[in-house]
Amino acid sequence: MSRAVGVKVWGIRAPVVREGDNLQEIVTESFKAAIKSENIRVQDNDVLAVTESLVARAQGNYVTLDDIAQEINEKYSDEIAVVFPILSRNRFSIILKAIARDAKHVHLFLNYPSDEVGNQLMDQDILEESGINPYTDLLTEEKYRNLFGETILHPFTGIDYVGLYKEMASNGNISVYLSNNPKSVLEVTDEILCADIHSRHRTKRLFKKAGAKTVYGLDDLCTKPSADKGYNPEYGLLGSNKATEEKIKLFPRDGQRFVDNLHKILNSVTGKNIEVMIYGDGAFKDPVSKIWELADPVVSPAFTKGLSGLPNELKLKFLADDLLKGLSGSELNQAMKNEIMMKPKDLVGNMASEGTTPRRLTDLLGSLSDLTSGSGDKGTPIVFIQGYFDNYATE
Repeated sequence: MSRAVGVKVWGIRAPVVREGDNLQEIVTESFKAAIKSENIRVQDNDVLAVTESLVARAQGNYVTLDDIAQEINEKYSDEIAVVFPILSRNRFSIILKAIARDAKHVHLFLNYPSDEVGNQLMDQDILEESGINPYTDLLTEEKYRNLFGETILHPFTGIDYVGLYKEMASNGNISVYLSNNPKSVLEVTDEILCADIHSRHRTKRLFKKAGAKTVYGLDDLCTKPSADKGYNPEYGLLGSNKATEEKIKLFPRDGQRFVDNLHKILNSVTGKNIEVMIYGDGAFKDPVSKIWELADPVVSPAFTKGLSGLPNELKLKFLADDLLKGLSGSELNQAMKNEIMMKPKDLVGNMASEGTTPRRLTDLLGSLSDLTSGSGDKGTPIVFIQGYFDNYATE
């Protein structure tokens, strides 16, 4: 009998993980309980995805606001410009609170009309009518309020982010500007902290080229190994989340060791080759708010080698409507399977693959996992994916 089901996804429940817990054991036991409960027959090339939050919490990968403030004082000698952060309560406001704790003065520069992931600071139509050029013009907070109103509320969170960010300084030492032009920042100070995520390398390069005295990014803070606090040597504060009012959870470190060890354990337990990955934010854009979900530096900070690369898929609609348009019924089905089984290992530039998603496997699988587990109270931080690498010809 031909298969009637393709990809299957299960969100797996797990106990609450605390610092010092044996996460590999917790994940393995949760997985075993799930496949037994659901009578799942494990297969080669199945995928087990673990959310980054579990890995970081088990590692105890946390820093305090005082830890961050101390490092800011070590790296900067005068007033500091913090440039182009995203608008986020749990991602950036807590970091800004730490930066402002002991800094002489913080000049906060926000992108407009939206941040790099699409959070809006203003109405696009009003901006166009104002005659302001977002590529060159600097807006003070006063001018921003005069043009767009005293209370600019985010459509989903209901937050006035300019107001929120100013509140992060207990001593009032934060000034807010709106600008996309690095040159306007250097007119205020030449000590720069680049707070953007995906554009950070370009931003740092532009400021260094323009003659800034000091240039660091969030990925340059909290990177050094320490016995008494967390760190991430690759991403620093990027990918962090608010844990408490005084503590931040960092993106997990040593991820490759974790996924490789878990891969070996699952292979031993099941006798099958189960690929393993750590996932954070999915990479997708909300069609209503226009917000791009990815606030982490990457979707997957670590994964086993079988998850490298991009999909190599034919477009079934193209085959049915063009190459095989004269066939129907069982003859069409068999011809379709033959085309799939004989497809080249690399379909780049092949018309038959046009319209397939040109994204890395880990970005696709991580997005699927993030949508499955959600970011709230589902309680399924482990995701099991089966049949992802199957196709129409797989029996």
